[in-house]
Order: sequence, then structure tokens, then C-alpha cells
Amino acid sequence: MDGGNQSENSEFLLLGISEVPEQQRVLFWMFLSMYLVTVVGNALIILAIVSDSRLHTPMYFFLANLSFTDLFFVTNTIPKMLVSLQSQNKAISYAGCLVQLYFLVSLVALDNLILAVMAYDRYVAICRPLHYVTAMSPKLCILLLTLCWVLSILYGLTHTLLMTTVTFCGSRKIHYIFCEMYVLLRLACSDIQVNHTVLIATGCFIFLIPLGFMIMSYIRIVRAILRIPSVSKKYKAFSTCASHLAVVSLFYGTLCMVYLQPLHTYSMKDSVATVMYAVVTPMMNPFIYSLRNKDMHGALGRLFRTPVQRLT
Repeated sequence: MDGGNQSENSEFLLLGISEVPEQQRVLFWMFLSMYLVTVVGNALIILAIVSDSRLHTPMYFFLANLSFTDLFFVTNTIPKMLVSLQSQNKAISYAGCLVQLYFLVSLVALDNLILAVMAYDRYVAICRPLHYVTAMSPKLCILLLTLCWVLSILYGLTHTLLMTTVTFCGSRKIHYIFCEMYVLLRLACSDIQVNHTVLIATGCFIFLIPLGFMIMSYIRIVRAILRIPSVSKKYKAFSTCASHLAVVSLFYGTLCMVYLQPLHTYSMKDSVATVMYAVVTPMMNPFIYSLRNKDMHGALGRLFRTPVQRLT
């Protein structure tokens, strides 16, 4: 049997974070609660933005798409993880593992690109307010979002197709909650130099360039805010960026903990960081964007009041 057929006919075992039954029960209820909070939170953000015409602006357009990405992201990983925690069948097929990997890689890239576009939106709003309506036209917003989707799809396809060239022999136990890129590469018994090189090259393009763009945008934003004479206007300008900065910090902080290290040092201890960016970050985003946002507070209030008013 050749390497390719061997891989295609094999299964991986998603052992998760712990194999102790008592701990698995605790983890099941913890992740189920986090999943439900994430789904409800992101769904409410999307519904509030779609239903309220006051929020039909570029900033909230991209926020709704970020929430949709987070919703899709957790649905790709957590339900399978919950099944693995609840049952004795922890197997995932080779094809199922690749599908999970593809969506995981693509959606992480999409999250990152949307955050970069949102930084550009804040830069235009604060540094070029008189040109905001024309600079962030609906046509440009749709074009930017389409570009984000195309790049993330190509990024995911590239790494998933390269993974099909990898041969797996020996242990196929994954001490993780889902099929993750570094974990699969560590299980390989064939040459993965090409995979590793492409991972670094494309990662720099998809993640480091947008990060550099966001840093430059916020340097200019801070300079523009410091030139505002009124303290209240300074606070208002900064508050429109605070939520985005918090999400970017959380996203990149957890991502760097996992991926800014050599492949040979990647180990089980990184599962906690992976849970942070794969589960905690999508759950926290709706709270970060809604806690200090008066427009979002108002939209959510109107969203909840509408069904009550219809009943009365």
C-alpha cells in the first residue's frame, strides 16, 4: 500500500485535552456552555445589525461578517469535539480531518483579514472624516470583503492540498480537540519541508502584512486623535477604536502563542493556547463589541423589544 492510500484509509483519534472520564464530563459541559454563548452572542450581533437601519454602515457591515465568521468557525470544531467528549468513539476519518482543517485554516485567515479591513475603516473615519462616505462606499466594502474571502479560500486550499501529499504512519492519536495544522505535521513520517516552507511564506503574507497594516493605521489614528483639541472628542474618537483594538490584541496574542515557534517545539502544552483562539476569542468578540457600544446597546434593545411589542 502506498503512502497516499494509507492516509486515505486511515482514521485519526481526537483524544482531546484529557482522557480522564471525570475531567471529560467537566470539559463537555464547559465547552457546550461556551459554544452556546458564542452562537447566541454572534447571532444577536448579526440580527441587531441586519434589523436596524442605523447600523447599516461600513463598520457594522464588517462586524456582522466577523460575527458570521466566528459563528462558522466554532461550528466547524466544537460539535465534533463535544461528540468526542461524550462518547467513546473519538475517531475522525482522514477526509473529515482534512475538511475540518480546511475550514479552520480558511476561517482563521478570514478573521484576520476582516480585522485588517476594519482597521482601515477606522483609519478613514478618524483621519479622513470628510471623505469617509465616498472612501468607504458600499461597492468598495463589498469588494474588500470579497477579496478577504478569496484570499482566505486560496490560503485554506493551499495548505489542505499540501496536506494530502503527507504520509502518516504509526500513531494517529491527536491529543487535541480538532485537526490542527502543526499537530498533523508532527504525526507525518514523510518529508514535510515543503509544507513547512509554504506555511511560513503564506503565513507572513496572510497574517504579518495585515498586522503591519493595522499597526501603521493605528499609529496614524493615534496621531490624529492627539491633534484633537477637545478632550471629549478625543475620548469619543478613541472609544470607536477601543473594541477593535481589544479584539485584535486577543486574536493575535493567542495566535502568536501557538504559531510563532519552531515546528519541532510544538507540543501538548499549546492546546490551551489553541483553545483560546479557537473557542474563547469567538465567544468574547460579541461582548467586547457590545459592552461599550451605545449604538449596539440600542440596536439590541430594539431587537428584544420588537417581539414583545408584537405580542402586546
